Amino acid sequence: MHRTFLAFVALLGFASAAVAADIPIPSPPDIDATAYILVDFHTGQVLAARNAVQRLPMASLTKLMTAYIVFEELADGKLKLDEPVTISEHAWRQGGSRTFVQVGSKVPVRSLILGMIVQSGNDATVALAERIAGSESTFVQMMNETAQRLGLRDTHYVDATGLPDPQHYTTARDLSLLTVALIRDFPQYYHWFSVKEFEYNHIKQQNRNGLLVTDPGVDGLKTGHTDAAGYCLVASAMRDGMRLVSVVLGGQTFKGRESSSAALLNYGFTFYDTRLVARAGASLATATVWKAQNPSVGVGILHDLYVTVPRDGVAGLRTSVQLPPRLLAPLYPARAVGTLTVTDGARTVTSVPLHPLQPDPAGGWWRDLVDTVRLWFS
Repeated sequence: MHRTFLAFVALLGFASAAVAADIPIPSPPDIDATAYILVDFHTGQVLAARNAVQRLPMASLTKLMTAYIVFEELADGKLKLDEPVTISEHAWRQGGSRTFVQVGSKVPVRSLILGMIVQSGNDATVALAERIAGSESTFVQMMNETAQRLGLRDTHYVDATGLPDPQHYTTARDLSLLTVALIRDFPQYYHWFSVKEFEYNHIKQQNRNGLLVTDPGVDGLKTGHTDAAGYCLVASAMRDGMRLVSVVLGGQTFKGRESSSAALLNYGFTFYDTRLVARAGASLATATVWKAQNPSVGVGILHDLYVTVPRDGVAGLRTSVQLPPRLLAPLYPARAVGTLTVTDGARTVTSVPLHPLQPDPAGGWWRDLVDTVRLWFS
């Protein structure tokens, strides 16, 4: 999983290799934010950015990493949704946003997750961290290790909740990478980010992400605010099969972070389109193989291939397969044997390696002899 993600990180550069250059695209909206980024979920194409690698406070957007680790524990079976967690005094005493769990009470993991995501409860967040790692400080080590593993180059955590600290920072780019990882790696848990309200201890609280109400395509993710961080929002939306992720940091107002995020998402959906070009495992061509048990083998790609292009450029997309003139056995799916190229007119949009769809071992001494002779005369 993580090798795939590092390939995605490499793709998430600021070059526009997957965008046809001669179709004019208006400039991104001038929004009220210190930094922002807009990326396509499937391709990692950056559609708009400003100060995207500037290190900034992240406030409760910290809880996206806490959630990632919680989801990992759930997926690995180390944590159960109905498991009761005893609330420590340290968790109970957390200031800021709260779920109002009581010290010494036993609260199911599911309720703590909803309290962390919907209410941004610091008490619920710390309770989850302590359940997983024994202490918040140990959990923070897990957060920083996970950040490194996911390729978040400019992120460092000091706590699990997002309380202000000079050494607690991230970037818009890193948050986009983390968000893509959350959606991709844990689709079974992503629905929690779209819950609009949650009640615990007879106290009902609303999700602070107002886009969940105003934009039917938005299905997450998280807000954050401190005096140091300003108003922040990470949002994701799906329209007609295209998913975008926006990150807004350092907004001046509560409503401003929503209008800024909406402007970015609308910009991306209006002027760009993402298309599935080829599916993983589908046979895209047949390659002749010499000295093999089978004289030919189907070739394809290892992962679904999407491209993001200006909306008016979709009709010009073309694919082509390039294979070497001679392929010698043995062949295995891990070995690249050619290239699938996507073009738009004369320009290359992207290229990915082709792989055998099944192994093709060497054919034995007789096949080796026969094909050696054939090759002399070919």
